[in-house]
This record gives sequence, structure tokens and C-alpha cells, in this order.
Amino acid sequence: MFQLLSRHQLSLCVCYSPRMASGMQEKQYTPSLLSFFIYNPTFGPREGEEEKKILFYHPSEVEKNEKIRNVGLCEAIVQFTRTFCPTKPAKSLHTQKNRQFFFEPEDSFWIVMVVRNPMIEKPNKDGKPPTIEYQEEEILDTVYGAVVRQCYSMYKLFNGTFGRAMEAGGVELLTQKLEKFFYRYLQTLHLQSCDLLDVFGGISFFPLDKMTYLKIQSFVNRVEESLSLIKYTAFLYNDQLIWSGLEQDDMRILYKYLTTSLFPRHSEPELAGRDSPLRPEVAGNLLHYGRFLTGPTNLKDPEAKFRFPKIFVSTGDGYEELHLIVYKFCEQLDSLVGPQLTLLASDICEQFTINRRISGPEKEPQFKFIYFNHMNLAEKSTIHMRKTASVCLTSVHPDLMKILGDINCDFARVDEDEEIIVKAMTDYWVVGKKSDQRELYVILNQKNANLIEVNEEVKRLCATQFNNIFFLD
Repeated sequence: MFQLLSRHQLSLCVCYSPRMASGMQEKQYTPSLLSFFIYNPTFGPREGEEEKKILFYHPSEVEKNEKIRNVGLCEAIVQFTRTFCPTKPAKSLHTQKNRQFFFEPEDSFWIVMVVRNPMIEKPNKDGKPPTIEYQEEEILDTVYGAVVRQCYSMYKLFNGTFGRAMEAGGVELLTQKLEKFFYRYLQTLHLQSCDLLDVFGGISFFPLDKMTYLKIQSFVNRVEESLSLIKYTAFLYNDQLIWSGLEQDDMRILYKYLTTSLFPRHSEPELAGRDSPLRPEVAGNLLHYGRFLTGPTNLKDPEAKFRFPKIFVSTGDGYEELHLIVYKFCEQLDSLVGPQLTLLASDICEQFTINRRISGPEKEPQFKFIYFNHMNLAEKSTIHMRKTASVCLTSVHPDLMKILGDINCDFARVDEDEEIIVKAMTDYWVVGKKSDQRELYVILNQKNANLIEVNEEVKRLCATQFNNIFFLD
């Protein structure tokens, strides 16, 4: 490894990837969930009451004594590490075959996720059993630690805190809520698709011209003023956020739910432009194509039964219980927002077309990048083609994604501005820049480039894609 230092702590690393050089006959297994459980050590303090500590355990068919043994081991690890730093107990445990992640979201409540390490199965000659090699370093603590925190945040969004359930109905109600939520939610976890975007938990914003943005802001203000039952509003287009009245942390987890779970279940082409034949207008009656994604499917049916899901959002002194109404292009709300939303959607669509025209024809660029702003959670990626709860399609090799994760870990260790450049054995260059709570990761496919040329190429990228945004020279 070579390391070059400057005032921005510029580092150059040359990495070798064993997986890229592996034989074609080898079988590769991705990370998978072995177990996931939640416990509270104060619920079973005496001998013989250990089972009372366990509030949820997946898989549920595991034998009782094994559950107690696994929970007891985690409890012992946490207590042991407290002797070294009482305020910062263990966050993860590395073993050859698996990795355990510990998270204490509320006082004395612990969430533990056990992930099997990726492995390679190599065939042997003479009929001998295959050799298993565990890829212990392929799992990043930052990525899967973020996944555990997301699990709790998603539970809290729809159920409130663990403490709230305890106050309402004690341990019995809490275990019911945990079982109902995590039984379904854990089925949506696809650990092989987790990467740097899970660490950021960012939001993709839609760029708009000032006039269209003001129209949307005016529309939101009119809706909230006309219907007092509406407390907060978020406005999205093409899975990108345009306006939100929620706190950042609430919008962050709600955005993840909308874009990876709710919207994909109701996917359809967005509205066409104003001149499209798909958008007819009848004299005296503007047709609109809006509908509810949560709530009534037929507004004209008085017998139709429906319910809006409850969510819990932050307030100054706790959490507020609200109903989530997701309307996509109660009769009163439909008649108020439907026609106006159709017009706005057409304006936004035209802006989207203009943006694509300005960006030029689609062709394979020599670089791909991920950008994240910690201050407003803005996120942009040309590496990810699609990311939902069930699939994550990236346009680069997993080993390059692993390098991005390693660079992010290095950035997390220091507060200063930093720049790292890595030359992979596949002739790709990987560049990471950190400046003023902003992070940029670039993958360059320039086989014969040198360090100076790579640095100049990244500067050109910053000038074209992040003009007046990213300031690191």
C-alpha cells in the first residue's frame, strides 16, 4: 500500500481483490440473516426467568434453550465491554462464520442482528467435501450497523417507541407489536444488496426552476390552509423529494418507506406532459389521474372500508401520532388536490424533460459517482440504477462498492477534510472526497491514467456536476 499525504490527507492505495481472481467453478454465497432478536435484561434478572428477557426472536422455530443461550451470550459480551468504556458498549462481534451487531435504541432494550459472512465453496478432487472459505472482511460494520438502526427507525415510524407500548399495555402488548411488525419487515431485508446508501440514508431531491417550485409551495400552503386535518405535507415526483414540512429524521425514514416499499407496489408511468394525448381535457371539467395509495380505492362507494396507517413523528417534547395519507395524482381532499396536482405534475414533467435535454444524450460515462450532504441529507448516485426493498441494481462490481465502503469508514474516523485515491487491480480508480459535511465518491474507468490525470478529471466532475456545491481543491 502506498500512501501520499497532503494538507487534505490525500491517500493512494493499491488493492487486490481475491474474488475477481477466483476460479469459475467456485460457488459464492452472499451475506444472509441468521437471526434477529430483541431483549431486555431487566425483565428476567433471576435464574430460571431468562426467557422473560426475550421480546422477539427470529427465526421463531429455534429451540427455547438455544434462544436463551444466544441472548445470554450477547448480554455477557455487552456487559464485558462496558468494563472498558461504560458509555460505549460493543457494537459488533467478529467471528469466522458470522458477524453480530448490537444496538441499544432505548434504555435497556437491545436489538441484535446476526449475519452469516459471505463464503466461497471450492470443490476438491477425489470426491472430497468442498472447502469452505469465509470472507470475513467483506462485511462492513458501518453498513450493517446502519441496517439495524433502520429496522428500529422503521418500527418506530409505525408503532412509536418500545417505551410507549410498555406504558399502554406492558410486555404483552410490546411483544405483540414486535411480532406483527418484524415478522413481515425482516422478509424485506436483502442483506446482499446493502451498501453505502444504507449508511447515508439520504434523500434524492428533484431539481426545479424557481417558478415551478413556488407553484408547488403555494399549492401545499393552500391545501394545508383549506383542510385543517392536514398537519404536514411532503411532495415527491419520480421518487424524488421536492417539498417536505417534516423534520429531517422523520422525512428520512418516511422517504425510505415510500420509495422502497409503498411506491414500488403501486408503480405506473408518471403523468405525461401538457401536450400529451394521455392528458385529455373536457370543456368545463379538467380530468385528473390522482388516486390514493393509502385509503379508499373507490371514493364513490359509501360502503367501502379503509383505514389510513398510523405513523409517529417527532415533536419538541416527544412524538405525535398521525395518519399517513398518500395521494397520487375522502372526496373533499380529492376534489381539492386532484385537478391542481395534475397541472403541477405536467409542469414538473416538462421540467424533467428539460433537465434531461440539458444533460445531453445518455451514454456510458467514464466516471460514476455517489454524493451525500450530511446537512440536508441530499443524495445523488449514478452508480445505483434501482434500489428498492427487494433489489439493489448497481452498475459497478461489488468489490468496487466494498472499496467505497472502506473509504467511508476512513472518513468517519476523522473530522478534518480528507481525500483518498485508490487504484484497484482491475485498473479502476476510486476517489473519495470529504469537505464541510459533504462526501463525494467517484469511480473512474481510465486504465492508463496517472494520479495527476485522475485528480484533474475529478476536478472537472466537481465543476460540472457540483458547481458552487463542492469546495475541495
